[in-house]
Amino acid sequence: MKSVSLKAFPRTQARRGEVKKLRAGGRVPAVIYGRQAKPQNLEVSAKEFEDLIHHSVSENLLVDLSVENDARAKRLVLVQEIQHHPLTASVLHVDFHEVAENETVTVHVPVETVGEAAGVKTGGGVLEHVLFKLKVRALPKDLPEQIVIDVTSLEIGKSIHIGEIPVPAGVEILGAKNIPVVSVAMPRTEEEVAATDATATAAGDVEMIKEKKEDGEEGAAPAKGAEKGAAKGAEKAPAAGAKAPAADKAAEKKPAEKKK
Repeated sequence: MKSVSLKAFPRTQARRGEVKKLRAGGRVPAVIYGRQAKPQNLEVSAKEFEDLIHHSVSENLLVDLSVENDARAKRLVLVQEIQHHPLTASVLHVDFHEVAENETVTVHVPVETVGEAAGVKTGGGVLEHVLFKLKVRALPKDLPEQIVIDVTSLEIGKSIHIGEIPVPAGVEILGAKNIPVVSVAMPRTEEEVAATDATATAAGDVEMIKEKKEDGEEGAAPAKGAEKGAAKGAEKAPAAGAKAPAADKAAEKKPAEKKK
């Protein structure tokens, strides 16, 4: 991996409000750490750093970093992590990992494919990326920016595994050799698609019935004791138009009026 140059400046702002003003001024907060020195807060130009990313194949960058007023003219660093804004994708923070030229390092390298798989072109298969990144170990100068896999000869039902990927000298891909990285899957038949759709529809019907029962509650059983209470109340309540027993007795005791 070829190194690129970047200038950085010591940073004293660490609070949230101060860092916000720093970004508003066109700077990106950063930190550098490694075995050779204690962690140090830095800041870099947002435009210069984003230009480096745009001109690189991936965000795996090897940087010759020059820090203002530093005892060493340049420090070899790997871009360990970049934090992006979730909406604008602008750079919010950068982690630099200082390394030595003769120090073996481990990074995650993106996987790219070239060519059209035979199983896709002639058999109607689907190319599937099982792994989008691979863990690679090498000296800084030997690190690849990306791993390119030629899938032209890949037939349906076949895969390319970690152990089958050619790598440059001095580069080691970590992981079990039998793990697939890319493969061509069989196309689904009409029966399989119909069965999947039917299963989804059946599941949707069950859910609708359940919701209807919960919303209506018409079939719900009455609360315990509700039937007895209702029957007891019905026995006490007089029928429509019927006279109360007390009123009947009063009517019987009242003497008939004498004729004048």
